[in-house]
Amino acid sequence: MARNPDRRRALADAGLRVLAESGARGLTHRAVDTEAGVPLGTASNYFRSRDALLGALGERIMERFAPDEAVIAELAARAPSRELFIDYMRYIVERTTRQPELTRALIELRLEAARRPGLAASLGQTLRRGYRDDVAYHATTGLAGGPYEIALLHYALDGLLLDMLTTSIEADTDPDTVVATFVDRLVFGDPHENGERTP
Repeated sequence: MARNPDRRRALADAGLRVLAESGARGLTHRAVDTEAGVPLGTASNYFRSRDALLGALGERIMERFAPDEAVIAELAARAPSRELFIDYMRYIVERTTRQPELTRALIELRLEAARRPGLAASLGQTLRRGYRDDVAYHATTGLAGGPYEIALLHYALDGLLLDMLTTSIEADTDPDTVVATFVDRLVFGDPHENGERTP
């Protein structure tokens, strides 16, 4: 079994580029080797099966989406408030749209997991761990809401990102305003019906 962690990460990054550009059908060990510029057979030495390759890509996406510790420290230094909650959410959108190919690759992985039980198990563990980590971190912030509200925000943000990074419904909305509305309605229970932000 190949053990070079830098090579493994480079191959996973190449796999994510293939997945984002060509979809799950285009993702093969050979395509990863070609994208990474390594000899044929290299990817299969690191990822023995297609499920192993796909599972490793899910793990690598989460590594690359990890927040900047300096930004998190700056946010954590502020007093809990609605505005702080919105800024946390905006930072998530900024991180995931700064690297749109990663978010598209994650969408592809989630679709493929619906067809592959092995991938569903490994990717599901990764996604659920991320959710649990979000809930645990949120509990340290003093911000409003709990696990249920965090789940609602995950569902809402996933839909927003899907619209922003794939074919859009073109509702002519500003993502910053949408994020603020998510927080207001899903966490603070703002009953506004006209789509405007609460001042």
